[in-house]
Amino acid sequence: MDNRLIAIPAVDLRAGRCVQLVGGDYEAEQIRLDDPVAVARDWVREGFTRLHVVDLDAATGRGGNADLIREILATAGVPVQVGGGVREESRIERLLEEGAEWVVVGTRAVEDDDWRREMAHRFPGRLIVAADVRERLVVTKGWAETSRRNVVDFVEELSQLPLAGVLVTAVHLEGRLQGTDLPLMEDVAEACAWPVFASGGVSSLDDMRALEHRGLAGAVLGMALYTGAIDSRRLAEEFGA
Repeated sequence: MDNRLIAIPAVDLRAGRCVQLVGGDYEAEQIRLDDPVAVARDWVREGFTRLHVVDLDAATGRGGNADLIREILATAGVPVQVGGGVREESRIERLLEEGAEWVVVGTRAVEDDDWRREMAHRFPGRLIVAADVRERLVVTKGWAETSRRNVVDFVEELSQLPLAGVLVTAVHLEGRLQGTDLPLMEDVAEACAWPVFASGGVSSLDDMRALEHRGLAGAVLGMALYTGAIDSRRLAEEFGA
């Protein structure tokens, strides 16, 4: 397996804007940019070769940003993974038809074993299962509900399916710039047969190198890039492809 880690900028959509939240709290919005399409284009111009787009409104039942996602997919020029409230086969199909390289499925994929299995076999190599984690338990519905699933046990189950990867978000560290949960990410990477992508708390190039050393395939970055905590050009040079 290729041991190179790839940095993936996050473009989180809320009410038509690109935002960043602290700790997964919708009342703690720290970044708000008016033109998400331009934001996505700027990250590609910086040298990043993959983007992570999330519809926060769809994830939490507050509406959706389908038109914006369609425009980002049409103009990005790099592979894009799209998630947020993807709970129906028809939405997976539509996102793939519109140009998403991968679709990220979360809540329903965690809660509905039969649906997860069926979708994985219907779209082999095109789905990334999102395991959002707080205290090693998987959370769902936009981080609002905690399941009883231990994340390591869950990703071991996922290894039986033809997935494109698993995205593990340390929700307790999201947006806090305090460093990532390395023990968690290492344990998940060891337990999973598929590429594992880390999210939550990544705040330095050293964090990125530590994740790479532990076998992670990539890291989704938000707050660290939007605040300048990590120099985007240096990050793209070392981990852009």
